[in-house]
Amino acid sequence: MIIDTHCHLDNKQYYEDIDEVISRALEHGVKGFLIPGADYDDLPQAVMLAEKYDEVYFAVGTHPYDMEQYDENILEKYINHPKCIAVGECGLDYFRLPEDELEKEQTKKKQKEVFAAQIEFAKKVNKPLIVHIREASNDSREILVNHNANEVGGVLHCFNASEHLLPLAEHNFYFGIGGVLTFKNAKKLVEILPKIPQEKIIIETDGPYLTPHPHRGKRNEPFYTTFVADKISELLDIDRREVEELTTNNAKTLFKQFSKII
Repeated sequence: MIIDTHCHLDNKQYYEDIDEVISRALEHGVKGFLIPGADYDDLPQAVMLAEKYDEVYFAVGTHPYDMEQYDENILEKYINHPKCIAVGECGLDYFRLPEDELEKEQTKKKQKEVFAAQIEFAKKVNKPLIVHIREASNDSREILVNHNANEVGGVLHCFNASEHLLPLAEHNFYFGIGGVLTFKNAKKLVEILPKIPQEKIIIETDGPYLTPHPHRGKRNEPFYTTFVADKISELLDIDRREVEELTTNNAKTLFKQFSKII
């Protein structure tokens, strides 16, 4: 069995056939789903799905692109829901920064402030973090370490294959591996995967995005985690069933509520 630790099932791309998407995943051995908090407007849909399906949980957080919308009152509104099990996705994303140097530095500063605030919030409510990092590995690691994020731990969502982040395994952080691993141009991630402690690997889709080979170009969905598991099995030279057991146990260690259903 597999746990999809990061899938935006509350995204509008799933509205018309969400029941079929979940049913298809369950049929293919995907027995748990975690919806990250990426857009406040989608939270009601995430809550609805979590209340409808025993296998679905959700998180609350503010994506770095939405830093100006950060509102801890909204996080407080949802965090005590029995199916809310994490804070995020939060983090740093320097991929689309303003060209003006002053604006660029102001944007970085604001992202760091909002990221740090969510780390402190996660510590206050004692729930793990879902961390988004893009072209900001050094700053992200520094903030996580300096703010003692190891107290709650979390996952580096869609791990970007940066060796600078590997030491975070010793700070109670896991590494989310998804469809990118199957891409032909994923040489760096393919090379670094064996360097990740196996007890820190978990599987995700980031659906509806980053669809794995051989379905690239289509909408991603949870049952495609099976292709990620196949690739991990191939690269680490371990049995596919062992991959499922390993990553499921890792996900249950980080997100303990999954132990209630699996």
